[in-house]
Amino acid sequence: MHHPHQSIMELHPGLIWGFAVVVLIMLLLDLGIFNKKAHVVSSKEATTWSIVWISLAMIFSGVVYWVFNQDAGGHKLAIEKFTEFQAAYWIEKALSVDNLFVFIMVFNFFRVPKHLHHKVLFWGIIGALIFRAIFIFAGVEIINMTYLPEFELFGHMVKINAVMTIFGFFLVYSGIKSWGGHNHDDDSAEDFADNAGARLVKKFYKVSKTYDGDKFFTIENGIKMATPLLVVVAVIEFTDVIFAVDSIPAIFAISDDPFILYTSNIFAILGLRSLYFLLANFIYMFSKLSYGLAIILAFIGVKMIIAPWLHIPSPVSLGIVGGILVIAVGLSLLFPEKPKVEEHH
Repeated sequence: MHHPHQSIMELHPGLIWGFAVVVLIMLLLDLGIFNKKAHVVSSKEATTWSIVWISLAMIFSGVVYWVFNQDAGGHKLAIEKFTEFQAAYWIEKALSVDNLFVFIMVFNFFRVPKHLHHKVLFWGIIGALIFRAIFIFAGVEIINMTYLPEFELFGHMVKINAVMTIFGFFLVYSGIKSWGGHNHDDDSAEDFADNAGARLVKKFYKVSKTYDGDKFFTIENGIKMATPLLVVVAVIEFTDVIFAVDSIPAIFAISDDPFILYTSNIFAILGLRSLYFLLANFIYMFSKLSYGLAIILAFIGVKMIIAPWLHIPSPVSLGIVGGILVIAVGLSLLFPEKPKVEEHH
């Protein structure tokens, strides 16, 4: 019989290849066919793509259930893996909404023409695929290595994981700090030009003052220069790494299977771009969402801290996170904020 925590990677390498092929085909379709020419993405197109990405994630979670149901672990193990995937996917999806607020600020700050937004986000996602793989696979290894020896506490034998406990306190702190976020002030906007990603590009290249279509490089007076578009991609990449510091520890609370964590994370990230185009014009309608996200972060932090004494199963986590999101969106729609008139510096 398979150990419940045995990884899919050991049991079903075919599933890994299947995932890789689906992602590759979708990215090639996206870049090579549907978005060959830079264009402004309409709400209708964004809605279609959002449905496609969410459907793919749901189908994949069904495949995960089916594959595990064939094993000796049977239905119980299949349900466990299925709910782990679902919980990790929706938590990542919810927390990545935070990224959308920042994307909007970055694009406004650098005055990126609307038809170039898609290209920037596409390359941002390619970077996220790589960085998140490193974070997740290294993170699981580090967690496995940092269990403290079992000892008695309050009359119970407990096995505490040092890293998970630190992550837990960090997430509670992040939740409290981000309570009611998104009253982003001008200071945070001023940081973008001095963001580590922007500095990195400027270290190697001179940056031209103007955009040159959708090119990352241009020639001015015989000198090869980076365009502001490359700077924007670097800034988006760097902000994604910063956001991963919150969202990746959060999914470690759900599962210790790197494959479940990575695939759910990537499906959530891949759908993020279409969600951006869908929400960019209506972001003011989700004014209470930041409160919901703060509560989710704090809840997951508490779940990590109390894990040695009380294990909250994935289906329960999924229900709590889903409930918080529904309430936050509901309150946003019931008590909407007026859209802000965009200021141009």
